[in-house]
Amino acid sequence: MFPPDLGGPAVYVPSIARFLMERGHEVKVVAFCSEPDPQGFDFPIHVVPRGALPLRYLKAFFAVLKEARDVDIVYVQEHLALLHVLAAKLRGKPVVIRIMVDGSWEIAHRKGWCGDDDIVAFQAKDYDWRVRLTRFLQRTWWGWCTHIISCSEFLRQILIRNHGVPSNKVQKIFNAYHGRRPDEVPSDVAAIRADLGLRGEGRYVLTICRLMVWKGVAGILEALAQLPEDVHLLVAGDGDMEEPWRQLSRDLGIDDRVTFLGNVPHARIPLYVRASDVFVLNSRYEGLSHTLLEVLHLDTPMIASDVCGNPEVVQHELNGLLVDPHSPTELAAAISRLLEDPQLCAEFVAAGRERRAEFDREATFTQVEQALLGAVEAGR
Repeated sequence: MFPPDLGGPAVYVPSIARFLMERGHEVKVVAFCSEPDPQGFDFPIHVVPRGALPLRYLKAFFAVLKEARDVDIVYVQEHLALLHVLAAKLRGKPVVIRIMVDGSWEIAHRKGWCGDDDIVAFQAKDYDWRVRLTRFLQRTWWGWCTHIISCSEFLRQILIRNHGVPSNKVQKIFNAYHGRRPDEVPSDVAAIRADLGLRGEGRYVLTICRLMVWKGVAGILEALAQLPEDVHLLVAGDGDMEEPWRQLSRDLGIDDRVTFLGNVPHARIPLYVRASDVFVLNSRYEGLSHTLLEVLHLDTPMIASDVCGNPEVVQHELNGLLVDPHSPTELAAAISRLLEDPQLCAEFVAAGRERRAEFDREATFTQVEQALLGAVEAGR
């Protein structure tokens, strides 16, 4: 994924590419992207446009096969990676893959092959031949890779314990914050709200995510229905669940308090974060959320679901609150608590500032660079 599309990889890829170029490396990007000719980047981009999924991945295979001919290593950011890794393997190039999700679970969940089982429940169960095949294929392309980077310890342990990946092959490297320095983002909330067309007197809850079922926006809507009428919800992102969630807001009688912003340009995201009183991520799955890192750096109090990689960013009662993603009542209470307690919000923000160094771009990307160089050496 690549800008202007939303999602963690779309934030990560341009940032790591620039970093590697700053370190003297040559970089080429092959990307799924809705913009046919992205501008403003110092590296070549081979765009694979949207279309039917099989054709899209076939085009990506040939693009990687072509571009990998004269490179030293291929670094993959895609969880459906069979064809990408195969193309690099056919070129005889070492491959490092960055894992943001157990792809076999995401595929099975999307297709309904595992019912509504979350990623944790999925690990402990056996399913039909479709899931078994998907797991087999995923383990196959992981086996072809020279090295694997996991964005959280939660995911690293899934690879080791549930998929049999050797512990020395998979390395945890946290995602990095890729945005502007906090002091570069305007801090006058009233002025920002005016610029964004928001009412100055309301209280705003913000969520940013792809609108997919496990992102849990339904729970935020149900929580909002339990809160006072001056509390509004901003939803940034697009996806398959937008219309069902719009309908849910109408059914709950809160559609006048909910604004679906669509695919907000990333340059505008910090303004929405600063304009909001509380940020909520209510997903049932996250590897390690880039959005949480952005909010951590922009001093907006955070509430996140107590799942997967979220506790590796949001420490309960220290720099934010963790909630059960299946409990709108618990979420409503957490939102209300932050809206009514400015002192607690200030304490959470101060504690968040102390954690920023763990997600520093220079530190985390240097680890990535060393992993890539190590894989090149191992492949010689």
